[in-house]
Amino acid sequence: MKLDSYWTDSAPAFAGHRAGLPARADVAVIGGGFTGLSAALALARRGASVVVLEAGERVAAEASGRNGGHVNNGLAVDYADVAAKVGMARARAWYHAYDDAVDTVERLVREEAIDCDFLRHGKLKLATRPNQMAALQRSAERLMADGVDTDVEILDAARVHAEVQSERFHGGLLYKRSGQMHMGRFAQGLAAAAERQGAQIHTATPVQRLERLGGGHAHRLHTARGTVEAQQVLLATGASRHGGYGSFGWLRRRIVPIGSFIVVTEPLGAGRAQALLAARRTYVTVANIHHYFRLTADHRLVFGGRARFAVSSPQSDAASGEILRAGLAETFPQLRDVRLDYCWGGLVDMTQDRLPHAGERDGLYYSMGYSGHGTQMSVHMGQRMAAVMAGDAEANPWRDRDWRAIPGHFGPPWFLPAVGLYYRLKDRLG
Repeated sequence: MKLDSYWTDSAPAFAGHRAGLPARADVAVIGGGFTGLSAALALARRGASVVVLEAGERVAAEASGRNGGHVNNGLAVDYADVAAKVGMARARAWYHAYDDAVDTVERLVREEAIDCDFLRHGKLKLATRPNQMAALQRSAERLMADGVDTDVEILDAARVHAEVQSERFHGGLLYKRSGQMHMGRFAQGLAAAAERQGAQIHTATPVQRLERLGGGHAHRLHTARGTVEAQQVLLATGASRHGGYGSFGWLRRRIVPIGSFIVVTEPLGAGRAQALLAARRTYVTVANIHHYFRLTADHRLVFGGRARFAVSSPQSDAASGEILRAGLAETFPQLRDVRLDYCWGGLVDMTQDRLPHAGERDGLYYSMGYSGHGTQMSVHMGQRMAAVMAGDAEANPWRDRDWRAIPGHFGPPWFLPAVGLYYRLKDRLG
């Protein structure tokens, strides 16, 4: 079993720009994940000179390449709860931002002819307990009553069982606008598209220090490979540990990096895979410590979850893989003896309200905090922040949001084991 991401291992690596760093650029993007690559593409299309500075050896190797392969609409938190806190109009706009985000991914795949197995078969949120079905029913009724999402549909246990070969589920809520894709091949295609437009993408180039030039947006970026002066800077690093907590302390105190872990089976064969998940949607269970799964184009099962409240490392990933192996066997007993070919972990950039934050502070533009719903929103926000940086402040759907520091959070998240224990207890009692 490889302790490596299936998405990156089964996709060609993007070579990156081989020449030295430019002395100057209109825009410097810190981070070569989906946010940074999408922004670079949009900015270069507008005629800006763009340099992307990625700390790792390859693009999209952190959260963008270490997720479950879902491209889902819908908020990370219940729409009704958000509406109660911020009002119906704002909650509706945020919900629709995720619809727009899935559309953005599909548009870029089509415009740039990216071969990444993009499908739009929907997401099915699965109830593992009877009382969870009542909550899903209330969610569906509220979304339809407010005219937020009239495409959602409740599926009873029989309909779920007809497409999911498992006895665990009591029904589900279907979000029909959701999609899926091969994350590694999408990343390679997105980077190649940005480069075709003139953006320079430099891997293995961590930013060590930022020096603001005057009181505007211009900065000098210091890296191990030299310096770059840029008129604007977009920070698109998410929960990446590259650069440490001291580099961007204000932002780091507002994000908790939480591990999420995934295993991928050997190829099951077309017939067995079709019998297992006939509709080939993305699937997620209702729980604080939940599972999510889907099939790949080569008929593997990708099965993930927050197996342990720990930061990803080879030892942590291996331990989490065994927990996920047990969860997979509980969900699909018929796969108990199937070989696992891949196991890996990644970091989710979780915020307190589990919603993204994007804007500008001290001359730096930023977009992050996608809280486990980032594959579509990161791509979308790269495009949106490019528009913001070109002068359209209204392009940012997450503008004008208060973002308070997380109490007691100044570095590595020491409190995660206690959080994990709390959520396990809630799931057990709920």
